[in-house]
Amino acid sequence: AVLGCALLFPVVLGEDCPSPCRCWSLEEVWGTHVDCSSQGLRSLPALPRLTRSLHLHNNSLGSIPAGALDSLAHLQQLELRDNPWHCDCHILYLKLWLEDFSVPVLARLRCASPAHLRMKPLGQLTGNDLGVCARLLPTKCLQFFWRDLVLIAGVVITFILVAWALKLSKKLVCQLTLGGRRLRRSIPKT
Repeated sequence: AVLGCALLFPVVLGEDCPSPCRCWSLEEVWGTHVDCSSQGLRSLPALPRLTRSLHLHNNSLGSIPAGALDSLAHLQQLELRDNPWHCDCHILYLKLWLEDFSVPVLARLRCASPAHLRMKPLGQLTGNDLGVCARLLPTKCLQFFWRDLVLIAGVVITFILVAWALKLSKKLVCQLTLGGRRLRRSIPKT
């Protein structure tokens, strides 16, 4: 069936197709079909930006690097089954990405390791299963965290300064009012 499809559609240029995958165009509007299944891949190859259909099943993938699938805005079909997924903090990106992309694809994936998670569905992994994963947050997330923390601190400091200024202004108004009354009393009437 794959060969028949390849004959019907023009083959994508070799430079666009990662080795050892097979690619063919689904016409420019449709994007690219990328078949990397059963190639013994241990890591994700660089994928064409216009990938519409991606087959990565039956390989040796243990995880997908954080951000690796984010540039595939045209992706509509994804096959990831039959890979030995290693369910530690490195699998968190794939789990979260699939929760947004396709819950049915996520439901078909199972952990191969570590032993205590063997055969557990990726979609059912919890923070307790994965342990402490904070160190693996993408840099952008950490940048947003620090930016938000600085903004919140700035707002709190601004409120404190405004409250202090209002309190100080009330004292000044009271002092000016009392000082004005004293001044009027001390001026002799003529």
